[in-house]
Amino acid sequence: MTITYFNGEFIDINDKVLPIEERGHNFGDGIYDALRVYNGKIFMLEEHLDRIFMSAGEIRLDLGRTREQLRNELLLCLEKSGEPNADIYMQATRGMATRNHLFPDCPPTLSIIVRPTTKFSTSDKNGIAFYPDERWANCHIKSLNLLPNLLARQAAVERGFAEAVLVKDGFVTEGSCTSAFMVKDKSIIVTPLSKGILSSITRMAVKAIAEKLDIPFIERHFTPEEMCEADEVFIAGTFIEIQPITQVEDKLINSGQIGEITSKLLDGFFELV
Repeated sequence: MTITYFNGEFIDINDKVLPIEERGHNFGDGIYDALRVYNGKIFMLEEHLDRIFMSAGEIRLDLGRTREQLRNELLLCLEKSGEPNADIYMQATRGMATRNHLFPDCPPTLSIIVRPTTKFSTSDKNGIAFYPDERWANCHIKSLNLLPNLLARQAAVERGFAEAVLVKDGFVTEGSCTSAFMVKDKSIIVTPLSKGILSSITRMAVKAIAEKLDIPFIERHFTPEEMCEADEVFIAGTFIEIQPITQVEDKLINSGQIGEITSKLLDGFFELV
């Protein structure tokens, strides 16, 4: 059952609750996070809470609740849904106030949606296409300002690809809504963490699995051309988990087959969850 929670109350998802002068609506002045539930438990909940409070702190947003209180609200919503396997979307904004660029003195807004788990798929292909990374400089903050991500992924899907991988200054950064990895000589290679990319929770899981399996995990910059010549490619994210990629633009990867390292990571991921 889908559950919607808004500022402390459970509401119907179709209820009209968003005021015209809401900061998220007017300015994208807020943050969000996405969490996945397996067998009644929120996967890597503490890591998600770390990121939520980091993002809030970076934009000077007081969430109006402690870490423990937010954890309890998330768990309450999950319990109310009755779903053993679910997707959770959480959003917090600076609140409802007369439109003004300066920070208002008002309570924050918190909304949470819990839905049955859905599969990541908008295309009959699982390839990726490259697009310019035109986002702002602070992508480590999980902010509501996602228009460049949406435009890139929409363009990729319209071309028959599953995801857009973004490129800045000649190097791959990440996917529009995923982390992007390549495998070369049995080593996993991913862009180093910086303010320019998100510290993905699933990336943390991939790194932990790789360390457990003694698979080298290398953080370095790489070009689209290198990715096209990789032995294996995969993307990862909360709602897509680990997704093997067998085509990069017009280049077939590993003869169109899932590679050995990606297969091991998939097995390790499902063991972890």
